[in-house]
Amino acid sequence: MQTLIKNAHVISPGVEIKKANVVVSKGKIKSVTAEPAEGRFDTVVDVKGKYVVPGFIDVHLHGACGYDVCDEDSPEAIEKIAEAKLAEGCTTFLPTTLTVAHKTLLTAAKHLAAYQRNPRFAKAPGLHLEGPFINPACCGAQNPAFVRKPDIREVMKIAKVAPVLQVSYAPETKGGAEFAAACIANGIVPSCGHTGATLAQFMPAYENGLRHMTHFCNQMTKLHHREIGMVGAGFLIDDLDTEVICDRIHLCDDMLRLVFAKRPLEHIQMITDSLRCSHLPDGYAFEMGGLKVLLKGGEARLVEGGNLAGSTLWMNKGLKNIRDVTGLPLKDLIRVTSWNQAIGLGLGKTLGKVEKGYVADLAVLDAKTFDVCAVFLDGEFRPQGKDAV
Repeated sequence: MQTLIKNAHVISPGVEIKKANVVVSKGKIKSVTAEPAEGRFDTVVDVKGKYVVPGFIDVHLHGACGYDVCDEDSPEAIEKIAEAKLAEGCTTFLPTTLTVAHKTLLTAAKHLAAYQRNPRFAKAPGLHLEGPFINPACCGAQNPAFVRKPDIREVMKIAKVAPVLQVSYAPETKGGAEFAAACIANGIVPSCGHTGATLAQFMPAYENGLRHMTHFCNQMTKLHHREIGMVGAGFLIDDLDTEVICDRIHLCDDMLRLVFAKRPLEHIQMITDSLRCSHLPDGYAFEMGGLKVLLKGGEARLVEGGNLAGSTLWMNKGLKNIRDVTGLPLKDLIRVTSWNQAIGLGLGKTLGKVEKGYVADLAVLDAKTFDVCAVFLDGEFRPQGKDAV
């Protein structure tokens, strides 16, 4: 089966082609050209000048539409979240857990494994464990009652049920450096997050291969002129892959401009860190890891203490935010929404570009609003939203 996507404004890392023709065959991109496409096509989709970008990859999100990855009594949660993510133009995501009991993590893995047997929406290749191996002084909206020391044996028990692809933890904890090496040996990305580490405490894990930072600037040691902490490390060490929540709430516009001005673009990964309140209206109240949260004024905060608890951000809106805030060209920014994540997961040769030979996971965006009008998942055309093409 062969599909032609015509009149496309293609935006791919380092590439911008207006009035492009994209040919898709057997789930992969066969050609991308400004020249007329030749051949016979089973399906022709005229996107009428809309952006065609790589399908977004979100490596850090907890939920959407009233569902959370850690919902023990909702086996349908992963599928519902996957459907919501697809509506954002997100074709691949890592369901992200909370700092909760081991049995709850096992149940989340079972639900993911069930979805992987019949994935109807966005792809979910593996889990991101955010905790439980964090610094209790840096919990944010995580529940300190479930914090424990890094334990690769616990991770591997979960991985026997469903793949674990990333673990966010505090590297300053006892055994933190060895834990980073153990994760890497098992094909898992270790990430520095919810941490009170000094630079000196962080470096042993870095020397053991840790190259990722969870929601940069949030719940990590702040920059100080006598101890640069983890925020300083993120600016000092170029090859750290830094997750950034681009909702203009977790980081103010000036900090976003600073991050995108001083961090190499190839080492920034936009994330949503979205909660079950994503895609839901203001006033929604819920619990997260046993802690009460309220969505008010577009911000999800703990009822007790007022800490930010995550976001309601959509991937397509995050891209518009960083374009509006930084003014950088989309062909440069687009890599932070997909290709960087694909590289981090070892998938950079197949996902994250609108280029010949890449999997045809694509999002079609309105050029003004960035609303998602359609997605292509393994080349299959799926209209989205009220302005679907």
